[in-house]
Amino acid sequence: MSKQTDTKGVKYAVSLATYLLIVWGFYRFLFQFPETIEELVLKPVVWLVPVFYLLKKEGSKLSSVGITTKNLFPAIYFALGLGIFFLLEALVVNFVKYGGNFSFNSNIGTLPLLTSFGLSFATAVSEEISFRGYIFTRIWAGVKSEWLANIITSFFWALIHTPITFFVWKLDFSAALIYLLLTTLFGIGSAFVYARTKNIFSSVLLHVLWQWPIILFR
Repeated sequence: MSKQTDTKGVKYAVSLATYLLIVWGFYRFLFQFPETIEELVLKPVVWLVPVFYLLKKEGSKLSSVGITTKNLFPAIYFALGLGIFFLLEALVVNFVKYGGNFSFNSNIGTLPLLTSFGLSFATAVSEEISFRGYIFTRIWAGVKSEWLANIITSFFWALIHTPITFFVWKLDFSAALIYLLLTTLFGIGSAFVYARTKNIFSSVLLHVLWQWPIILFR
């Protein structure tokens, strides 16, 4: 890519992140539709449609956001390896939170287990294509540093998850801070595995592996 193309890519990426922060933040503040509608209808429209629009504007292929069959097995291995780390992380947080005891009470809401699991994948697809597939790769190409791009992307990632902690879950400050810290760590890990595989499935699978320990052990 040329320097001008890289600069334009950063501009598009920051614009997309800002758009998502504003639009999705206002949605969290003003509305709360059923989770199935939110994850299967609203999120693909709000998150993915702009990504595909920008891809068309750039003249880029789907593989530029990691939608490819290349490196599929390394993607699975990387995700499983880091997923074990996130599982252990969730266990530690659970142990500390409950004063030196484990509490494994499931907190998946009223939806059936398989439905909740399917929604987790749907959520992961929309969010990972947008953040790791598009925003991270464009910022990386612009700043020429994987870790700087990772930190910038993870910062936006944590910001966009801030509204749900207060407006939907109504967490207190300390609980929200812990969740946002875990969210930031996941963002860093997700960008790390994506950078190694260039396959978005690595981030999608890691997203699910991270989300379920958080749900089941919180």
